[in-house]
Amino acid sequence: MKTIAIIGCGPAGLSAAIALHDAGHTVCIYEQFDEAGPVGSGLMLQPTGLDVLNRWGLRERAEHLGQRIDGMLGRIAPEGKVVLDIQYKALHKKQREPLYGVAIHRASLFHVLHEAVVERGITIVTSANIVDVSNTSSNTVQVIDETGKRHTEEFDFIVDASGAHSNLANSYGRSKQPTPLAYGALWTTVELDEQNFDKTLLEQRYDAARIMVGVLPCGRLPNDDKSLATLFWSIRADQLAVFKADGLQAWKQAVVQQWPTVSSLLNKINSIEQLTHATYVHHTMRKPFARNIIFIGDAAHATSPQLGQGANMALLDALALAQAIIIDDRFDKFAALYARMRGRHVKLFQTASWLLTPFYQSDNRALPLIRDTLFEPVTKLPFAASMVASLGSGLLTNPAATIDRVGSHASRTSDT
Repeated sequence: MKTIAIIGCGPAGLSAAIALHDAGHTVCIYEQFDEAGPVGSGLMLQPTGLDVLNRWGLRERAEHLGQRIDGMLGRIAPEGKVVLDIQYKALHKKQREPLYGVAIHRASLFHVLHEAVVERGITIVTSANIVDVSNTSSNTVQVIDETGKRHTEEFDFIVDASGAHSNLANSYGRSKQPTPLAYGALWTTVELDEQNFDKTLLEQRYDAARIMVGVLPCGRLPNDDKSLATLFWSIRADQLAVFKADGLQAWKQAVVQQWPTVSSLLNKINSIEQLTHATYVHHTMRKPFARNIIFIGDAAHATSPQLGQGANMALLDALALAQAIIIDDRFDKFAALYARMRGRHVKLFQTASWLLTPFYQSDNRALPLIRDTLFEPVTKLPFAASMVASLGSGLLTNPAATIDRVGSHASRTSDT
């Protein structure tokens, strides 16, 4: 069994800790903040991520706090023409049970994963911003924090789950720096207006590709019964200062102009401080490992949130890594096996996100015209509807089955 350090206490790090601990390893999480906690608003747990949580006995907990989502609907603002209609029911004929997504606030997902980590007795070291590693003469590795302190604990290897701006990924894993995306978003969470919004639907409004406003019902927080919704608004990263200078009321007027119904949610926002600005980058590691370091989640592959796959990818990474070590506990072998287990799925969705994001978040004028003309009628075709639903749900290539299949083949090969 291995002794493993995990850098980062977000969904990727917590998931890796759970998966590796349950596989029999000794795990320690290092977190840069004084107290581990979530950052951000709502996210989508797709059927892929729900499957992984189910394997760890955590799906029911997540669904209890989250909100079932049966589809995604996008309209042109302000006239309301449908240009995106993705329904999970398009996949039902191929599945034994109905499929759906679960929208959940990041604080609630953190609660589920963190609670599971605490229950397992996994150590979390806070106030430790790990920026480097050092190999020892005994072929183990130690972590070094931003103060230059070398922590005395020795590990067989490191799992870097510290996100898109990871110091370790920049030093050891990436051949080039991530590409900043021009558009980010303003996010906030408010109480859901259940009279005007469907709790089971992610809705968006578009004005070309420059403006996108969305409402995602995202369940509730722990120990709170209020139904919540995440409201998000596209904004160029270089326009944040203009937004702040114009003030909150000017922004609210712009949102209402695009989608009048959202006014009931905007009334719950009283200050700019309630809005969180997020920026995004795109990068995909060719090889998600280096000597004694495995990269997972956004540290290995980051992109825009347009396809809603980030947390699900991290869950799948954690599952694949734990299974790879069971098959062969030599670092070079299980690292390469982990990369094979995840390679096809990661490449497909990173490519799809890179290609599709400009249709929804960019200054391009031609692409949104193509989207508004072709996307909706094309997705009504039987085969296309299933394909689009497979992409939106993260099930294209069936990643969990791929992990199992590649692992089974590797296990048989190892045995022979």
